[in-house]
Amino acid sequence: MSMEITNVCEYEEIAKQKLPKMIYDYYASGAEDQWTLKENRNAFSRILFRPRILIDVSNIDMTTTVLRFNISMPIMIAPTAMQKMAHPEGEYATARAASAANTIMTLSSWATSSVEEVASTGPGVRFFQLYVYKDRDVVRQLVKRAERAGFKAIVLTVDTPRLGRREADIKNRFTLPPFLTLKNFEDLDLGKMERTNDSGLASYVASQVDRSLSWKDVKWLQTITSLPIIVKGVMTAEDTRLAIQAGVAGIVVSNHGARQLDYVPATINCLEEVVKAARGQVPVFLDGGIRRGTDVFKALALGASGVFIGRPVVFALAADGEAGVRKVLQMLRDELELTMALSGCTSLKEITRNHIVTETEMPRTLSRL
Repeated sequence: MSMEITNVCEYEEIAKQKLPKMIYDYYASGAEDQWTLKENRNAFSRILFRPRILIDVSNIDMTTTVLRFNISMPIMIAPTAMQKMAHPEGEYATARAASAANTIMTLSSWATSSVEEVASTGPGVRFFQLYVYKDRDVVRQLVKRAERAGFKAIVLTVDTPRLGRREADIKNRFTLPPFLTLKNFEDLDLGKMERTNDSGLASYVASQVDRSLSWKDVKWLQTITSLPIIVKGVMTAEDTRLAIQAGVAGIVVSNHGARQLDYVPATINCLEEVVKAARGQVPVFLDGGIRRGTDVFKALALGASGVFIGRPVVFALAADGEAGVRKVLQMLRDELELTMALSGCTSLKEITRNHIVTETEMPRTLSRL
């Protein structure tokens, strides 16, 4: 690459230049007016630091555990669909980059590589994101395959009874390119997407994904697998309490990258409510809008046990394959380490609510900035 990449956001512009419009738009866009899409980022800029000084920061430890798995940093890879649209190696490249960084990758149900193929890339802690199809035999088979392939948790997406209205996909008549399939569903004859006069994905979801999904199905899932279940897409205290009652192992505060319901708050603004309601009973994670180490620190200060990154992975993949994803993980790691040093924190447990100040707590003069 001609120009040196110095931050995560720079990969998006390169991806935009490299990818066909239909594919870039699919990755980049949010629902409807895309208010939440912008807000997921903007909300971070309304949280400021209260750094502590004259603390020995010569040794900084960023290691953590997630569901008892030791990882190198609290930054993990969110499930993003159809990665071979971004780069020929797709999910293989992402899996290798995650493994090299000693962190967790979440594989999407709608991956263009199967659970078995991703497992074949070598060792690594991997989670499997699940959509619940109307045909429960499909779900049963898929969960069993993920288990057999050595995946360590099921990340159940709970915010998608129907697909959000992504207008770029409608305009572009989005569909999976003909040379690709949703590999996990290939043998079940559910691996292809019809080209429709709508978003092909929206039509696929309407025909296959179960709109009746409810808490009883979370209980059902626990009867078909021994893997821990993390629910992804929780934004309120009420649902946090119900999730804990249902026996989940973790919660991801997520608005699906602002691709489902527009005008929900930024995830960083839902985090504290969920953390308080969880009362330390289960770990709470966050995704949505993480682009800097400072964003990661802010999420940890508000009680997150870790964060997941989505779009930065596919944009880096498009720009530079596995090396791009490795670089994104490395840049975020380096930035988090620097933020910790300059805030006076030498380990994740030292990052507290007192290290940040949110808009509502600021003096009036400051909040007018």
